[in-house]
Amino acid sequence: MNTLQESTANFLVRKDQLGTTTVRTSHASALAEGRIRVAIDRFALTSNNITYAAMGDAMQYWQFYPVNDELGDGVAWGRIPVWGFGTVQASNHQDIAVGERLYGYFPMANAVDLTPAKVSGAAFYDAAPHRAQLHSVYNQYMRCAEDPFYTADSEDIQALLRPLFITSWLIDDFLADHDFFGATSNPAQPGLILLSSASSKTAYGTAFQLAQRKGVEVIGITSPGNVAFCESLGCYHRVLTYDQLNQIAPDAPSIYVDFAGNATFRKALHTHCKGLKYSSSIGATHVSDMGGGKDLPGPKATLFFAPAQIKKRSTEWGAQVLGQRLVQSWQAFVAAVSHPQAPWLAVEHHSGAAAVQRAYQQVLGGKGDPRLGHILSL
Repeated sequence: MNTLQESTANFLVRKDQLGTTTVRTSHASALAEGRIRVAIDRFALTSNNITYAAMGDAMQYWQFYPVNDELGDGVAWGRIPVWGFGTVQASNHQDIAVGERLYGYFPMANAVDLTPAKVSGAAFYDAAPHRAQLHSVYNQYMRCAEDPFYTADSEDIQALLRPLFITSWLIDDFLADHDFFGATSNPAQPGLILLSSASSKTAYGTAFQLAQRKGVEVIGITSPGNVAFCESLGCYHRVLTYDQLNQIAPDAPSIYVDFAGNATFRKALHTHCKGLKYSSSIGATHVSDMGGGKDLPGPKATLFFAPAQIKKRSTEWGAQVLGQRLVQSWQAFVAAVSHPQAPWLAVEHHSGAAAVQRAYQQVLGGKGDPRLGHILSL
């Protein structure tokens, strides 16, 4: 059980200059009726969180934990949402006990107040008024004692990979649900699934799922320094660098899954791959090169929104069946990632404002070791 904190530390990012950050400490107010205060013990920082910031206005990510102009500097600051674990340190809610362990969508901070609603044994939703119109997937908090994904010894891996893998699983499911947009219609010719930023965790999670499909060839595209890492994972049939587009047969039926968000490369790929059947935009690991998808040859670049696919499958299969399929796939993925002889991931912990700042700049720059997973605490 944690000691009740008298102040809250928040890591803030300037919305129009993502490299500009500050840590603001504020006095913790009295806990309102029906609310709980969660001490945020650890959270993951990945390129996925940089995507949240880069698309913060367009996709409403800034609205989960809005920042008023309390600094009085006229700057539009934002809190980047992150996935992590916390412990209930105070509760004015009859169904949530002090000391309970939670997994969910937190701000980059050391504490947060939530308003539990729709409380079940496994989860609850934050009913804060400003979140009412935001997607429910991000408003759900899992109660670890009854969470089928949860094991106490794998919290770091869960924080780093669980939300990303669910997105990966949904991308694979979405493509299969649409019969790979005709890219696999010829049994004599496998469809090419091209994944940019292939060393990123969401990309290799997607490759792990796609590699289990018949009739596809999964091709990872990455920078020269990450080729060996991507090849070592065993989930890509081929790994190419961004300047090796000429090694892809132009007329081969293909799908592009874009995790990088690099507008220049997207146009080059669309121009080269005349057999492109579908182009899916997932994230933005190359923030400095982001751009729109106008005037592209071939199919329109279409943004993938994971909550829409999870809602579709939950409606079709029921939440229980969907959960069972996700857990089964997750356990297989974790077994591969955590293989004792060849682990895919090495966790690095960062504690305190200065350490969090350094880790953030490293992830923002996109030049870190792809084997490293960053777990932070303020």
